[in-house]
Amino acid sequence: MIIDRKIAPPIHDAVEFDYVLPAINKVSLDNGLPLYWLNAGVQDVVEIDWVFPAGLWYEQAPSVAHAAAALLKSGTSKHTSKQIHEALEFYGAQLKMSAGNDKATVTLHTMTRHLPELLPMVVEMLTDSIYPEAELELHKRNAIQKLLVHLRQCEFVANQQIDALMFGEEHPYGRYSRKEKIEALKREDVVSFYNRCYNLANVKIFMGGKIGDAEVKVLNDTFGKLQLKSAETTKIEYAVQSAAERKHHISNDPNGVQGAIRIGRLFPNRHHPDYTPMVVLNTLFGGYFGSRLMSNIREEKGYTYGIYSSLAPDLNGGSLTIHTETGRDVVEAAVTEIYKEMELLCNEQADDEELLLVKNYLLGGLLGDLDGPFSILHRWRSIILNGFDENYFNNNVRIYKSITPAELQALARKYFDPKDYYEVVVI
Repeated sequence: MIIDRKIAPPIHDAVEFDYVLPAINKVSLDNGLPLYWLNAGVQDVVEIDWVFPAGLWYEQAPSVAHAAAALLKSGTSKHTSKQIHEALEFYGAQLKMSAGNDKATVTLHTMTRHLPELLPMVVEMLTDSIYPEAELELHKRNAIQKLLVHLRQCEFVANQQIDALMFGEEHPYGRYSRKEKIEALKREDVVSFYNRCYNLANVKIFMGGKIGDAEVKVLNDTFGKLQLKSAETTKIEYAVQSAAERKHHISNDPNGVQGAIRIGRLFPNRHHPDYTPMVVLNTLFGGYFGSRLMSNIREEKGYTYGIYSSLAPDLNGGSLTIHTETGRDVVEAAVTEIYKEMELLCNEQADDEELLLVKNYLLGGLLGDLDGPFSILHRWRSIILNGFDENYFNNNVRIYKSITPAELQALARKYFDPKDYYEVVVI
């Protein structure tokens, strides 16, 4: 049959598609370590993530978690930092370390065939990093220099302050870097944190790419033969100590022409039944380029180049924050418009056409996440680390497709009360 190219193909909304998250395999290595692996993709590349309970939540001294992650490649008893970096470069591999609020992640990207050469080096860094004093001092100098540069930026200061107001400065989610805290960082604190939090008995391993049983065997031959220490089981608790005063205006640069606005409130994490519906409402409100906030404050008023609202769901709590930068002369007007948009969502239901656009945006993002081994792996990693299974993904799809304007209005009335929000303006 010859296709008539003069006739456009039918257009389908994303809500019409079925969404199936490809299954992930779970195996236990010989020593019991959990490995989640996914065979997908056509290129001979692989990503492996080692995830540890080594985020800010587990710090016993300020700035330790970031230093411990950043300096994992700084040397072992067998190889110097230079030798480690040269080996990674020789194989064209990339090894990244990052520490967040709850978890720290070590991520390796490499050609599949280089795993036998690279995995022993990763084992060495995860079991025998020595954190040389000279490397730590260099890290501290660089961290202080970056901090001093960032502190001149109103948006950086606003980000620090809004989290501190919502959670409290002593809470891991509200804690922020200070020059004196970085200067006080000691090698023994970093080594102690490393020995406690980078214990392989606590790791979860995720692997994705064009892989199969052979690559699982290579990983098992390297990591599955290790003798494990006892797992750390201590549960650390922190109390949220929100500020009493909700509105803060800070002068950071008397000559600054720009102001940073942050308006936020505490919000439950993914385990709360309101979280996924709130993803839809937040997207409509300020979560994408076609949102209410963007249409009003950027497109209509011209106060900013961009304004967004975002949900930050951590393992032990979360928040919802609106963030933007405007000219200093329109800061107050922009704040007023933000609250007006909240009020509109409480008082008037969104129309079906606008909601359909939001649903297509969210579901289209899911389609993108289901295209490619690494994005699928990241989706699964988030699900597993939060204690869910594939039913969580399926339930999210169901809510994205079926949520109604009336349900969104009820949600707005519950969570868009201005009295619940903290406000930071930094100029």
